[in-house]
Amino acid sequence: MATTLGVIADTHGLIRDEALSALAGVSRILHAGDVGTAAVLEALEAIAPVHAIRGNVDLAGAVADLPAVLTVEVEQARIYLVHNLADLEFDPATRGYHAVISGHSHRARHEVRGGVLYCNPGSAGPHRFRLPVTLARIRVSGHELEPEIVTLKV
Repeated sequence: MATTLGVIADTHGLIRDEALSALAGVSRILHAGDVGTAAVLEALEAIAPVHAIRGNVDLAGAVADLPAVLTVEVEQARIYLVHNLADLEFDPATRGYHAVISGHSHRARHEVRGGVLYCNPGSAGPHRFRLPVTLARIRVSGHELEPEIVTLKV
């Protein structure tokens, strides 16, 4: 049986109803930083357990206490969360990671490099840089990962 993860980043204190609807039914939510406020995490927790890291704007309040990086294990998959991919200081494949989740750029994309899935869900917060508002879902089956970018109609 597969597990579906919701992946979100760069909310900057804004949690949209469209994001909550797109995350309905996921087993866990991974937030890759720039949360903005604890209210975002509370809204996400109402859907599923949340694993979150802080981003460069998470400087005050409860979000400032989030870890800078985090390892999450789902089924047989090891997933590394880092806000800015430029801060990744090791080869995830050699450390047994199956995926790296990041945010920061506000650009949604995913690709597999060296057997590791790199996924940036884009930004689910305020419109910025004329980019679409997005998040991602990842279907996990064992250590196999199937990502999907979801564009929110806002």
